[in-house]
Amino acid sequence: MFELQTEQLIIRDMTLDDETAFVDLSQDQKYQRFYSEPDCEADKYRQLCKLFVEQSKEQPRQSYQLAIEHKFSGDFIGTVCLRLEPDRQASIGCGLARAYQGNGLIHEAAKALICFGFDKLGVHRVYAETISENKAALRLCKSLGLQQEAHFREHRYFKGQWWDTIVLALRQSEWSQFQVDQNCTNPSLKTPV
Repeated sequence: MFELQTEQLIIRDMTLDDETAFVDLSQDQKYQRFYSEPDCEADKYRQLCKLFVEQSKEQPRQSYQLAIEHKFSGDFIGTVCLRLEPDRQASIGCGLARAYQGNGLIHEAAKALICFGFDKLGVHRVYAETISENKAALRLCKSLGLQQEAHFREHRYFKGQWWDTIVLALRQSEWSQFQVDQNCTNPSLKTPV
């Protein structure tokens, strides 16, 4: 099983035992604000849990859709993912249970996975796409060194309205400098790639 450890977190492959907590996370109204109605259905998250477990077995691995476990409580508190794409590109995404928001845990998880992508997988560029109204996601991306590359106007339609999307990205060379500037340390990798 793949596992990264940080100061407060265990970032690991999802298991079928995570399904209930994953579905609960997805059903929070605040979590659902920036997703289409079909993307908010509980059954979709049950299917996704099974898919993420299967993807963890693929060789070569293309998707690291990981559970975030609080190291001290053992609770499943969210997800973070790195999806590998052609030309050494990767997209990143994350979600955290509301009870654990606001104390830097999602930053800690995303930073660990970005570091893994650049240092261990040889990724050249990591990017994220989010709805422009998702201010928390934009703050997180910018705090990790991602810079805005694009603003797509009225790019997605759901919940009866058009939404702008923002794409932010970070190249490996920028990450190296960011780590020096921020005095970052690498997460502990517990299993081989």
